[in-house]
Amino acid sequence: MSRLLSVRDLRVGFGRRPEAAPVVKGVSFDLEAGETLAIVGESGSGKSVTALSVNRLVDFGGGRIVAGDMAFTRADGSVLDLRQARGRDLNRIRGREISMIFQEPMTSLNPVHTIGAQIEEAFRLSRGLRGAAAHKAALEALERVRIPDAETRLRYYPHQLSGGMRQRVMIAMALAGNPRLLIADEPTTALDVTVQAQIMALLAELKAQLGMAMIFITHDIGLVAGVADKVLVMQDGVAVEQGALDQVLDAPQHAYTQHLLRAVPHFSGGRAVRDDAPQAGARHAIVAVRDLSVRFPFGRSVFGRSAGAIHAVEGVGFDIVRGETLAIVGESGSGKSTTARAMLGLVDVHRGRIETSDAESRRPVQMVFQDPFASLNPRMTVDSILAEPAIAAGRKQDAELRERMLFLLGKVGLAEDALLRYPHQFSGGQRQRLCIARALMLNPDVVVLDEAVSALDVSVQAKVLDLLVDLQEEFGLAYLFISHDMAVVERIAHRVAVMYAGEIVEIGSARNVLGQPQHSYTKRLIAAVPGIELRRQHYALDSSAVPSLVRERGYEPPEARWRDLGNDHRVRLEDE
Repeated sequence: MSRLLSVRDLRVGFGRRPEAAPVVKGVSFDLEAGETLAIVGESGSGKSVTALSVNRLVDFGGGRIVAGDMAFTRADGSVLDLRQARGRDLNRIRGREISMIFQEPMTSLNPVHTIGAQIEEAFRLSRGLRGAAAHKAALEALERVRIPDAETRLRYYPHQLSGGMRQRVMIAMALAGNPRLLIADEPTTALDVTVQAQIMALLAELKAQLGMAMIFITHDIGLVAGVADKVLVMQDGVAVEQGALDQVLDAPQHAYTQHLLRAVPHFSGGRAVRDDAPQAGARHAIVAVRDLSVRFPFGRSVFGRSAGAIHAVEGVGFDIVRGETLAIVGESGSGKSTTARAMLGLVDVHRGRIETSDAESRRPVQMVFQDPFASLNPRMTVDSILAEPAIAAGRKQDAELRERMLFLLGKVGLAEDALLRYPHQFSGGQRQRLCIARALMLNPDVVVLDEAVSALDVSVQAKVLDLLVDLQEEFGLAYLFISHDMAVVERIAHRVAVMYAGEIVEIGSARNVLGQPQHSYTKRLIAAVPGIELRRQHYALDSSAVPSLVRERGYEPPEARWRDLGNDHRVRLEDE
């Protein structure tokens, strides 16, 4: 292998005097062609700033490289000093020779342009394609990252796609130029394990074809074990440990590396599920979902009717019991979040009903969203944020309400002085704790947690999961827990429902579904879970097509047939 990138004593700072308090402090590493370097560490460790410095995007965020050298070997064999390179030279290699996948696709995609227009632009800038050639390349790019109905999705805008689908669009755009170095900043955070495995298989295939190298930034040590050749561990801007994959994972030397490895949730195939489920006699449903269907019309005929509809959720039914956690798992776009939003009345229901045990309750269900920073108004102090749902429900902002806020702050582990602070003054884990406290202000029966811990570091994630379990036991809460992380699901769920193409295909106790999966999709889901013990997996691209959810007007699905396996475990019968 030949040296592709050499970084020596990299120091990066922000503000008027960046050299006074650098956030990256003397990081050095080498990357060979075709090699994958994983940079791991918690939020604020400097791993993303290190990656942004390689292609000098840190310059646009107020950062400045104050010391160090970065030598990049170009396709023609010449060596470019990335630190000293001018903007004109950098623009020639960005997207063509060095490309980047960002963590948050919604802030990276233009909300006023269609997905197709943005992908075609990537092919036009990187490979000079225009017109029909650019459209064909964009269509093939979406199909390669397993987006169903790719031709239809090209006409969509970013807000019309799920979070996982938006991330796949970003990946398709980043690979448009067939880069020699791909910098992937948490590229699979929003993806379920099956799509994650397919993305990693695609990246592995491109590595083999192009000799492409990767800098892979992640907090998922299990994923690192499957893709990396070398690992660099960062803490507070310092590379505290680096070396070959097996060396770092099997014999970590630094205390921080050991801490990260201990904090990683391990998936054990249903052997480590919770054993505190409510007894059969106490299984009284506080929310019952029956034959729920959600459809999104599209197109217009000459008579003003819709040409068809996307059957996002079809015939879904389940009960939620007090003191119990029901987890919904499945691919991005399978209907998990749409089901949750239907329960809260945030989307229109085509058919079905949602019954609650307390018909008088105005808000029996509350929600905690994935991104805590986007969920909190940056211009409001915490006391206003917590008081808002109570005031909206008709309560007065009095001493009793303040006592409720202080009580809940204490329960989520925050001090009284947090009431007068703003969201940006808290860490990511603390912000999510604030979101949990806000959700509890109205004493809900059910809390919907939509990927509520997926954006958190593994050590913070463990603390928030422990907090959720404690709150559930104290207040008798029921959780609808939506997640793509099977190790997290195993840790918190009592029951699991598996969704595929808008339908529940298997449901039962966490021990049965995770330990003895019966449906073919559930089996694929379990098999795709990464783990530290699975080194350098040879991911295989799945040739099976994702079912289309687009239906013509008037279509009604056939009645589902189920097989009852006993012990509250049911599986949908598959077509022969």
